[in-house]
Amino acid sequence: MRVGIVGAGVVGCATAWHLARRGIDVVVYERARIASGASGGPGKRGVRANARHPAELDLARRAHELWPTLREVLDAPTGFERIGHLQLFEEDADLGAIVARQRDAGIESEVVRGSSLRELEPDVHERVIAAVYCPIDGVADHTATTLAFAHAARRAGAEIHQESTVALPLDADAVLVAANAGARDLVDVPTGNVWPQVVLTAPTERPVVRHLIGHANRPLAIKSLPDARVMITGGRLGRGGVVDEEEVEANVADAIAVFPPLEAVAVESAVADRAESVTRDMLPVVDCIDGVTFVATGWSGHGWAIAPAVAESLAAWMESGNRPQVLQPFCLDRFRKRDIS
Repeated sequence: MRVGIVGAGVVGCATAWHLARRGIDVVVYERARIASGASGGPGKRGVRANARHPAELDLARRAHELWPTLREVLDAPTGFERIGHLQLFEEDADLGAIVARQRDAGIESEVVRGSSLRELEPDVHERVIAAVYCPIDGVADHTATTLAFAHAARRAGAEIHQESTVALPLDADAVLVAANAGARDLVDVPTGNVWPQVVLTAPTERPVVRHLIGHANRPLAIKSLPDARVMITGGRLGRGGVVDEEEVEANVADAIAVFPPLEAVAVESAVADRAESVTRDMLPVVDCIDGVTFVATGWSGHGWAIAPAVAESLAAWMESGNRPQVLQPFCLDRFRKRDIS
């Protein structure tokens, strides 16, 4: 069996590794460099199951089993750390239902309020009334992890060609289009591209944010980096690869509103140079179009954490021809059914 993969991001490289270690002939084509798209960039990326769409929870649970093993099995650093994730709430919500759903999927979760919340995050503003806490969530170095999968895939026998532009069809028994923002240039998928902004502060004198932070009522995500800087993201967008200064100001203002000590920390840089593909329901597309061409795209800014589990299931599907049940929610038919109705 010969498989061609378009895109050397984390999903493409991880799937190549799974296939190559099964003895399958794999060739990866990347039009730029490994991790040059959404799988690379500054800082670290969140590895979270907390506050995730229910359709992704089984993948998130499996990914949490895989992440701690990757450093050893790939024989390369990934920067993975379990620091815990807090999804903050400033408004009343049925947090018990969220926790129950996540626990049912095997994701350790609990509601924290008052002194319990302040013990975890002493600098959080009193306007934050509660949080859902997932202690096994964490962060990983996305560039390092993608490179680790790529190097492991090569050691297993896969070829990876960088700065290589291709068109379909490829000379292969099966093809995986895992080019994310570039996928719609090759296949007909209902995705659009956006340019997420990443804001980095100057180093802080003391830790201000201790966990991976999300927010239910603001477009905000925060994490501390090993060099004492703080990374502020959460859905604010640039314009065609260029930073939108008003959106940067709004993102920083939200961060200060939640963690007031950040007001004393200068913004060091902001970038919006890596496109992300999104779908209208904010769930990925993972499907087989014609029995030969597979596609994995539309990650909508939260595909990183589940990538190891997605790649594992994709490789099993491509080898066996049987779609794993865990990937069923991400088929293209969901858009056609809604359009008809």
